[in-house]
Amino acid sequence: MTTNGHEPRYDRRAASRVLAVLARPGLCEGVAVPAGSTIEYTCAPLRPEPGSPLTLSQRLYLERFMRPCRAEQVTSATHRIAWTDSDGIPNTGHFHSGGLGPIVPIAMREAVLALWRALGANTALTHCISALSERERDVLAGTTTDHEPLDIFRVGIEACGRALAQHALLARWTPYRTPVEFALGMRDSGIYGAVATRWYWELQASSYRRGMIAVTLATQPDGTVRYSAESVATLRAMKDMTIEDAHRVMRRATHAEGLSIAEAIAKYHDELDLISRQYALLPPGTRPACLAAMPHQLDGEHYSLLPVVVDRFTEVFTALATRLTIAEVPVETASATAELAAQEQIFYVPDMTCKHCVRTITGVLESMDIGVHDIDLISKRVAAEFRSPRNRQRAFEALRDSGYNPTIDLPATTETALPATEPAV
Repeated sequence: MTTNGHEPRYDRRAASRVLAVLARPGLCEGVAVPAGSTIEYTCAPLRPEPGSPLTLSQRLYLERFMRPCRAEQVTSATHRIAWTDSDGIPNTGHFHSGGLGPIVPIAMREAVLALWRALGANTALTHCISALSERERDVLAGTTTDHEPLDIFRVGIEACGRALAQHALLARWTPYRTPVEFALGMRDSGIYGAVATRWYWELQASSYRRGMIAVTLATQPDGTVRYSAESVATLRAMKDMTIEDAHRVMRRATHAEGLSIAEAIAKYHDELDLISRQYALLPPGTRPACLAAMPHQLDGEHYSLLPVVVDRFTEVFTALATRLTIAEVPVETASATAELAAQEQIFYVPDMTCKHCVRTITGVLESMDIGVHDIDLISKRVAAEFRSPRNRQRAFEALRDSGYNPTIDLPATTETALPATEPAV
């Protein structure tokens, strides 16, 4: 792959600096927080395998991609919810019955949408992106999965939201008893920094989609929380094994098969995506760093992108968590038209969050000889060529085994008659 005729260049620090320079003028400023709405959701219990705390999908992912983590180190959600957000996009999420409830994933999604809208309306940011040099674009293309800066920022904001909702599965083991307390506690405890440095990208995304988390939190004397020593050691071991898996693929491709790096990535694209394409290009002995967490000196000042995103996300989430009203509706209400819709070739994948997800979903369907006509990341909409209702059912089962939750339709959001916005956060 090339951009503007140049070969993309892998350089994590350079890519991080490009994003930091773009963000520093005021990323996500002027966020308009909706004043209030009622969101309906459906709820279903997760069904663990007999004698196990994990579902089939969770166990399969644990055994294949989370070595050496053990099942007893994993906390699973107890329920899965489904709803349609204020942009009309289907979503799924998880919560634990002993924790903070479904408000966290729902308010998290609304906070993400509010920040996304602010990104899209930021004309100064759009101008800075248009002024990027060819060299800067080459670095992003060679280093990141989502090459366009707006896409990278969107995915980063969503990852922040995922981290909050996923750690909410552990809320009952923290001193925080409300969604607002929990969000502030996660920020003040530096948990987002721990996710950025301890986890790897695909582990966080895939375990989130499956409603599971492989850490425990320990409360400190000052009221903050941190990862237990065992969690830190296990996350590091999983990350090291992932890096070694990626390096093994590249060694086989470049040494045994004589491929160039570009040819190796092209040939083993899907295999590398399942672990982490970026780690395959790390020099031996190098430990990866999250692009958003890297510090930079800009105009004589210390700057890091991650705290900016975390602070802004926390402000918006805490405002929304007290303004949203959520209401559970029966599953039958949400699926009244399912029989008619099943004849169509359109469905939605609420947990599709990045281009890696797009490739995975496309690969699953195409491996079953199901043509994919269109797949849209923003609306979560997929148009595929199913041969029969049974073919569609089998495809949905395969996607669920991959950690995704395809759906035909979900209940609509009911907006209350309140002012559209309040002053920007």
